[in-house]
Amino acid sequence: MRPSDCEYRPGVTMGRVIERVYIHNYKCLVNFELRLNETVLLLGANGVGKTAVLDVLYGLRKLLTGEAKITDRVAFHPSTLTRWQARRMQQFSIQAVVGDDTFTYRLVIEHMDDGRRSRIVDESLVADGTTLFSFDFGDVQLFRDDGSEGPTYKADWSESALARVVPQASNTRLTAFMSAIQDMVVCTIRPSLLGAESTGEDRQLNRDADNFANWYRQAVLENPSSTRSHVEALRPVIEGFNDLHLQKSGLDSRALMLDFDTGEDVDGLNRTHYELRFDELSDGHRTLVVLYALLHLRRKGDRVLLFIDEPDNFVALPEIQPWLMALVDLCEETPSQALVCSHHPELIDYLGPDHGIVMRREAAAVTTAAPLAPPSSENGLKLSELVARGWER
Repeated sequence: MRPSDCEYRPGVTMGRVIERVYIHNYKCLVNFELRLNETVLLLGANGVGKTAVLDVLYGLRKLLTGEAKITDRVAFHPSTLTRWQARRMQQFSIQAVVGDDTFTYRLVIEHMDDGRRSRIVDESLVADGTTLFSFDFGDVQLFRDDGSEGPTYKADWSESALARVVPQASNTRLTAFMSAIQDMVVCTIRPSLLGAESTGEDRQLNRDADNFANWYRQAVLENPSSTRSHVEALRPVIEGFNDLHLQKSGLDSRALMLDFDTGEDVDGLNRTHYELRFDELSDGHRTLVVLYALLHLRRKGDRVLLFIDEPDNFVALPEIQPWLMALVDLCEETPSQALVCSHHPELIDYLGPDHGIVMRREAAAVTTAAPLAPPSSENGLKLSELVARGWER
């Protein structure tokens, strides 16, 4: 194991990487801290909060894109308060490296006792000790890149005031952080919800990826050449697959179609080429199309922030490892980051030794996270077999 894979490295420039996530009073996470590197496999028993971590990241992204208010179900509804806590305050923090800056974003939400009213009481963004934005009980103070004071004004307590800041020449550092968070992908692929029809273009992928056709359409518009690498990656994975394209199906709609080639027609009775709509594929094949799209349809250069829950669901054993290898290569060769939550033996054995982090729930209901450290005596067992025997609990 390379020591750097599990050690926290403050201040190291790595392009776009979230180094630390802090969550307090959210579902089962109380005073919880998670430190990350470029590639992470998040392990732990059911109920320790792995999915809750992704829910927080998704909620912050929705908030910082201006698509959600704090009480929306996709964000920080009062129902997300920790049930065994009496406190009504939730606190979240992200430390991220973007370019040459290390940013710290902080958000504090207060939920009133009546359960119907909530407000942001504190929101701030700091880069390498320089405050770039501050929201304190309804008052916004903007700062320029050099830390000098900019405008002040009042803002809505129910939404992120940072999301409403207009990019300007004087706040390029703030804009760089916002761009990184807004491009973050957080999802759990649910193939039964993946349709073929695209009725528009979506810049962000939904939590369950149900808007994949719209997201694909937007990605193709921004970077048409990326579709070639996506298609080439899928050909050896899906038997007979030849190509993928959007076909006009209405005034403003397009259908996601896949071309297949069965090979030579020996007797003249069989079709050698045929098409299927995306929603006519099996659940496994739809999942594979999305998984490889996440790696190849990069709209802005080669950077990716990908947080994905159970990517191995619906995918056969021989199909998941090539994707895993491509994922690790992407994170090693480009300024990208990937966090994967999984119980799958293939992922545990491939990613666990160098990239594993285990979440544990203590007796007092406190959840902690630490780098995976297998016992010194393994008796020749695979890491996944050790995990199955419960040594990490």
